[in-house]
Amino acid sequence: MHVLHVIQRFYPYAGGSEGYFQELSEQFVQDGHRVTVLTTDAWDLDHFWAPGRKTVAEPETVHNGVQIKRFPVWRVPGPPVVYPVLRRLMVELGRIPGTTPLLNRMALITPRVPALYRYLATTTERFDLVHTTNITLDFTILPALRFAQRRGLPHLCTPFVHLGEPGKRQIVRYYSQRHQIAILRQSQRVVVQTDLERDFLQQAGVPGAKLRLVGGWVRPERLLGGDATRFRQTYNIHGPLVLSIGVTAYDKGTMHTIGAMQQLWRAGSTATLVLLTSSTMAHFEEFFAALPDEDRQRIQLIYAAPHQTKVDALAAADVYVQPSRTESFGVPYLEAWMYDVPVIGARAGGVPDVISAGQDGLLVTFGDAAGLAQAISQLLCDKQLAQQLGARGHAKVLRELTFERKYALMRAVYEEALAERKANGAVSA
Repeated sequence: MHVLHVIQRFYPYAGGSEGYFQELSEQFVQDGHRVTVLTTDAWDLDHFWAPGRKTVAEPETVHNGVQIKRFPVWRVPGPPVVYPVLRRLMVELGRIPGTTPLLNRMALITPRVPALYRYLATTTERFDLVHTTNITLDFTILPALRFAQRRGLPHLCTPFVHLGEPGKRQIVRYYSQRHQIAILRQSQRVVVQTDLERDFLQQAGVPGAKLRLVGGWVRPERLLGGDATRFRQTYNIHGPLVLSIGVTAYDKGTMHTIGAMQQLWRAGSTATLVLLTSSTMAHFEEFFAALPDEDRQRIQLIYAAPHQTKVDALAAADVYVQPSRTESFGVPYLEAWMYDVPVIGARAGGVPDVISAGQDGLLVTFGDAAGLAQAISQLLCDKQLAQQLGARGHAKVLRELTFERKYALMRAVYEEALAERKANGAVSA
């Protein structure tokens, strides 16, 4: 089987969807299949709408047997605000029936990846299945879907819908536009992360028969070997350690985490905040630079940390905090649980289906820095509760959330889609 994965960013960038597809791709290769990944040159997410951000220079490589083809991003001239203005216009136009063809065209205005589009239009490579992802970044999904349709190939999509805060459409409207739901309706299978995501998409018009729940995972064996003492000595940390991993951004709750820590510091806490980030958004960089010096000195901001540093940080952490409203699942919660670290998330996105509030973690309202400060303080002060929550989370990961279990589910989705294609008389194209 030759699988085509199309994703907006990929290795060496390490993020949620990127790690998800990297592990899938590499496991398929280990199982004897071919995998080609089409991606862009973006490292920073805001490279898609702003100049001057970090990129990946290498156009083509093979990593752990996976063929990676990387194509440059093109943007229309103008300030970064062009992209959000265009997307907001698309949301408003989508209220009008019959606008799907127009929205499909608008989705390819900016950013664009012309060399990727040319590859899909001209390649003679034969594939058996196409799998795309990240529905809000539809500028790579639309041409891949059309490619699959021309070739008669099954198209799978893992949309990673960000549901946002309950009862609010501020976030989810950019993941469920009229043309995006049409993409999912045209896909043979749609792989979702949580029951919350599945229910939302079904209510939005995606047939339940197409939806398959897989969810996120970790490989426990790859998280072994964390050294708490080494991490604390390296970064000169002596008191409690509050950890957060991932992109630093407003929607991820990074500002609110810092705000909560500022409240604790003013009350006398000696805790250190550690932020392990693969990428920083420009608005966070401005926010961080404006912090008082005494607060910045209590924060360890570590960019693109190697894996060993991450597991050392997990081993050293007392509390893991990720109060985001843009999580489809939240794999770092699982990583923290593997070290029996109690976790705090937000009542937003798919997180309430991952963290069982009061059982294996705590949930707070997105944006509520005072409530977050109270939750952090509770876990730092109540060691017995913290230990119980972390241990229950650890047990849940081993019981339900390992890669071995989830890969079997994903492989079954691929086999189902391929069998359906075979039953319809299609051949590799």
